[in-house]
Amino acid sequence: MTADRTVDTAPWHKTACILCENNCGLLIQLDDRRFAKIRGDKEHVASAGYTCNKALRLDHYQNGGVRLDTPLRREPDGTFTEIDWDTAISEIAKRLTEVRNRYGGDKIFYYGGGGQGNHLGGAYSGALRRAVGARYRSSALAQEKTGEGWVDAHLTGGHTTGDFEHAEVSIFLGKNPWQSHGVPRARTVLQQIAKDPARSMIVLDPVRTETADLADFHLRVRPGTDAWCLSAILAVIVQDDLVDHAFLAEHTTDSAAVLCALSGIDVPAFAEICGVPEELVRATAHRIGTATSVATYEDLGVQQSPNSTLISYLNKLLWLLTGNFAKRGGMHPHSWMAPLAGYSRDIKRTPVTGAPILGGMVPCNSIAEEILTDHPDRFRAMIIESANPAHSLADSAKFRQALEALDLVVVLDVALTETARRADYVLPAASQFEKWEATFFNLEFPHNTFHLRAPVLDPLPGTLPEPEIYARLLRELGTVSGGKLAVLRAAAKLGRRPYKWAFAALLAADRSLAGVAPYVLYETLGPTLPDGARSAAVLWALSQRIAKVYPAAMRRAGHRDAAALFDAILAGRSGVTFTIDDYADAWDYLPHPGKRIPLAIPELLHAVRELATTPAVHTTSEFPFILAAGERRAFTANTIFRDATWRHRDPDGSLRLNPDDAAHLGLATGDRARITTSRGTAVSTVEINDRMQPGHAALPNGLGLDLPDGDGTRRTGVAANELTDVTWRDAIAGTPWHKHVPARIEPLQDA
Repeated sequence: MTADRTVDTAPWHKTACILCENNCGLLIQLDDRRFAKIRGDKEHVASAGYTCNKALRLDHYQNGGVRLDTPLRREPDGTFTEIDWDTAISEIAKRLTEVRNRYGGDKIFYYGGGGQGNHLGGAYSGALRRAVGARYRSSALAQEKTGEGWVDAHLTGGHTTGDFEHAEVSIFLGKNPWQSHGVPRARTVLQQIAKDPARSMIVLDPVRTETADLADFHLRVRPGTDAWCLSAILAVIVQDDLVDHAFLAEHTTDSAAVLCALSGIDVPAFAEICGVPEELVRATAHRIGTATSVATYEDLGVQQSPNSTLISYLNKLLWLLTGNFAKRGGMHPHSWMAPLAGYSRDIKRTPVTGAPILGGMVPCNSIAEEILTDHPDRFRAMIIESANPAHSLADSAKFRQALEALDLVVVLDVALTETARRADYVLPAASQFEKWEATFFNLEFPHNTFHLRAPVLDPLPGTLPEPEIYARLLRELGTVSGGKLAVLRAAAKLGRRPYKWAFAALLAADRSLAGVAPYVLYETLGPTLPDGARSAAVLWALSQRIAKVYPAAMRRAGHRDAAALFDAILAGRSGVTFTIDDYADAWDYLPHPGKRIPLAIPELLHAVRELATTPAVHTTSEFPFILAAGERRAFTANTIFRDATWRHRDPDGSLRLNPDDAAHLGLATGDRARITTSRGTAVSTVEINDRMQPGHAALPNGLGLDLPDGDGTRRTGVAANELTDVTWRDAIAGTPWHKHVPARIEPLQDA
């Protein structure tokens, strides 16, 4: 039998994509360890067979890069020595204990918790953090979503999602779902909206994106002026009395202060600032204000630009002032398998710089500043899991300097990333297709789904799943006595019901165990789970939570109790629907008295009033361009692809320039240009593209990795964060301005 025919008869393995938050279901056919064929899983509860071109290239993640297969220890001369797992675990536990005992456990900082679709390991990281006394953490969410989360905490109490399949008007702010997805079955839904004459699509974006091509209204704002544009739209809604007064009276409080602030806005002046014709602003406002349903989606284009937290507030006022909440085609809160962040109106502060901590996460732009100081409360150690902050955070050079200043850096990852190269210890993890894994991006309403993915392959020899790595560290630290674990192991052998009673009794007797409960579950319930699904033990506890917090919605989804839900999760290779709500159930998610939404956020209403005198231009004669550092394109993805050969087009990631700018600079497509910012310089190939407006340039995301090449490394494309600046950040949330970097662009002179 030929190799091709062998593949044709091989079984299809159910799993999911790991490249964006939708995590579409996939079927993979193997040829040994190679992903020979990939296609969408039509039985998947969320994606129903939908997928995009990027998912079809996931073999380049699994088999394209150079994997780690043994723990590494960095020596004083900077080189790495291969060590065995027992040595690595013993030495790391000892050094973490030394940092805790000398400086305090709060000086150990945790970053990560899993990339796209790699969240199950992060669920166990909290046990290690509590065992060593770590208090501070951060992740990629603090680069984009914390400001929005803070606004959500004030308004609806939690994250909201749009019903785009049914919305009469769909609004995308700094969001190009044609490329970045985010919306389930994005391209199908966008095409359905575009073809329906009764529906409208509105896009606010300085770039003429593929989504903007489909839009009925493209408000092509000047870069960084979205707040003025949104304020002008809201002002028209208020001034032309398109407000749903009945909704405000019945379901909100403090609306008068909001309406007053918006009524005073000078619409023509704001339209001029944002560069959008006043007539288009007014037409957009009337389309929103007269629609039967409106759904909105904001993303990195505005969340990594000036005034991002204010923009989140203005975005939500669009659908609140027009009554588009808890209705078909509107906006809704939703259930969670596990919340990704804390939703609180309180702002805590970091110990050194006093930076705001929203959602429980330190702003990424503040991490290096918390380390590079002689302050006694500075961070002394970092644990970094499935993340690459030396590449992804602003001002990479400064962050590398911060890593070198720490007493201890431990990295858990599949490859020797730019961050791992600066670690004291690197622990090789199994890939996302070699272990039980899941995503906690469960963000849908009224049907919310969860997918526990079984391994497609055995782990690469020498690697371990993150839950096992954390468990070995916790064992070495002696976190839980053997006697307590023995009691629960015995109960688990009797069945899950006796185990539940024993677990509850043990927690009641020793409340300190609650903080390390995932580890306890892994050690005791985990070994009893079928097919080696030990890492899924934490989902037993999360199933208990679902049954307690969303009992009716869980039963509507077909699960009589927590035990039945957990069994369904373990067996559901194409995922499970874990809650089903009615549209009216959205009100039950509100935490406020009387289920009324408090509309006024004083800090942000003050920002609205100050917009008339707030600088809208950040370019100078020295840096006359605005650079969007990290544009998503058809052949870019997150940097877990450590193999450039997957890109069929533009392999090095070109700098996109407007034709007028290129002509002024004397540049043509294929020429080389130097990009300079306040923090660094880089060279890129130029692509002339009329999707960009004059004065606006873009570099793609996912490039600039230092990939192995012989005895050294080779950089593919521009590492955008060699150009970004930690001081350019949102005033409230501290989120970075990656999409709004003042820059200078010049033809590269021949040597």
